[in-house]
Amino acid sequence: MRSIPMGAKGTYTLQVTPAHLANQFKDAALPPVFATPMMVTAMENAALNAVRAYLEPNESAVGTWINVRHLAATPAGHRITAEAEVTKVDGRRIEFKVSARDDAEEIANGTHERMVVDLARLGRKLAAKARA
Repeated sequence: MRSIPMGAKGTYTLQVTPAHLANQFKDAALPPVFATPMMVTAMENAALNAVRAYLEPNESAVGTWINVRHLAATPAGHRITAEAEVTKVDGRRIEFKVSARDDAEEIANGTHERMVVDLARLGRKLAAKARA
């Protein structure tokens, strides 16, 4: 892993389709609004995009913690943009400030943590777990 600078930023954009809505993705009783798990996915992708250039070819950064507030509803047809900014690096642990907006307003904000992992090592651990 190369040195990750404070303030490194990443974004991720998604056009909200019916498949991203809570009433399709989770439960038909929910309203037709952008589902929180999909919003979290967008924020995690923005965080990965913030550090991707600093990872070695044999590394990735996996999500280990997220604390976000979903502030506003978004219907299908809107585009959302998630943003992440590195706020702390402690060895392999990276902390981010995350947020998301739709075409009209901020829809979410919070914090997120990712851990840099060696892909070969992770693969060995997963294979051992699968055999158990």
